[in-house]
Amino acid sequence: MKNNILLILLITTVYSYSQSKEVDSISRYKKRVLETTEVDYLMSYYTQDGNHASVTGGIGNERLTDITPTFVVAIPLNADEVLTVDAGISAYTSASSSNLDPFDASGASGAGEYGEDDRINASTVTGSPWVASSGASAMDVWGSISANYSHSSDDRNSIWSANANFSIEYDYLSTGFGGGYTKLFNNKNTELSVKAQVYLDTWSPKYPTEVDSYIEAGENLNNGFFNGIDILDQSGQIIDKNSSTVWSPINNTLIEDKARNSYSLSLSWSQILNKNTQFSLFLDVVQQTGWLANPMQRVYFADRANYYIGNGLSIPNYTTSSNTDVFQLADDIERLPDTRFKIPIGGRFNYYFNEALSVRTYFRYYMDDWGLNSTTASIELPIKLGLGKFTLYPNYRFYNQSQADYFAPYESHLSSSTYYTSDYDLSKFNSHQYGLGFKYTDILSKFKVFAFGLKSFDIRYSLYNRSDGLSANILSTSFKFVLD
Repeated sequence: MKNNILLILLITTVYSYSQSKEVDSISRYKKRVLETTEVDYLMSYYTQDGNHASVTGGIGNERLTDITPTFVVAIPLNADEVLTVDAGISAYTSASSSNLDPFDASGASGAGEYGEDDRINASTVTGSPWVASSGASAMDVWGSISANYSHSSDDRNSIWSANANFSIEYDYLSTGFGGGYTKLFNNKNTELSVKAQVYLDTWSPKYPTEVDSYIEAGENLNNGFFNGIDILDQSGQIIDKNSSTVWSPINNTLIEDKARNSYSLSLSWSQILNKNTQFSLFLDVVQQTGWLANPMQRVYFADRANYYIGNGLSIPNYTTSSNTDVFQLADDIERLPDTRFKIPIGGRFNYYFNEALSVRTYFRYYMDDWGLNSTTASIELPIKLGLGKFTLYPNYRFYNQSQADYFAPYESHLSSSTYYTSDYDLSKFNSHQYGLGFKYTDILSKFKVFAFGLKSFDIRYSLYNRSDGLSANILSTSFKFVLD
């Protein structure tokens, strides 16, 4: 009996070991989520022009150029796990932002940069919302890095993910983290996803020169930046800085709480109907709190007297580009509520006609508690050429939005209002974007960079036009490399 028990235990042990080896072998040879390391290099070049600069109160030069190189590296940690790192910069020059400090005295720019030698010509200080200044805010570099980890179950029907990100520019710092879960059903024809994201951001605020300098000078127009600089009234006459009718911003309180936080929850459902048709639906819920206005942006009131620095003869032409040498002092900076609740909802519908042609469509409706509502619709028609290695994809996007409750154009707000902005991104407008892209794919390509072979190349051009006069050109390229 004892021998029989030992024999049974031995057989059981051998069987269990063989089963374990078999499972281990299956696990070792199962298809990997990502077969090898992939590197994407993306580059975009963006230019725009317009005449509603928000930094100068809703009028002025909006010319901007931006170049954005980015690397995205996806690394398979094992058969089930992938780590993706995204790092990039955005280097821009902006005529609008440059006019945070529009004034120039003997080549100096910026409050606090005017020395005694500069005061010799201080009375000739000029500026204009239509002329880019050489101040420090004329250009900036935004940098960002993020990491995303994902883990797939053995049957590939469940995916967990977590991410963290960090970005910085000269007046703003952002940190974020989040996670998500995706479940596939019905032989992977149905996909449900939930994601949550948190951004904890901090302002390093920069203010219009005249507002910041006025507070720093103890509200005395004979001190600091204003010392020796003439201030003009609407008729172009020099005012008496010691009289009772002088310029001052309506509100001397700047940012006290520098936090700006965002919390979002995203739900999505994707369904493959048949071999030709796929659609998806999504819903986002976003809550923002903190200082949600931009402290760089000026506001002018209709019921307050206007004051200027520069050439009084140009005041009648202030709102036209012929004005190159006079600048209106701000009544206040932009002020908006410290909470904002947003709900975007939308969907995608894709249809595969044949090997040469398919269609991709997108629709989104957006609403928030600032009174802004918008709709977005786009269509793309990928057309495969030759042996399928070349794809041409024309595309079009339409956007339409209502005006936010707190928006009004230059010189249209009343000083009795609690909240106000002249940022045309919150105005009523519609836009059209026309694009054409070209993609080449050849995983057998012999072209290599170090040990990486070129998998695909993509280039796209888009023309963007907005009904408020803003126009832009966007050129973007991407290169995908795989580790051989």
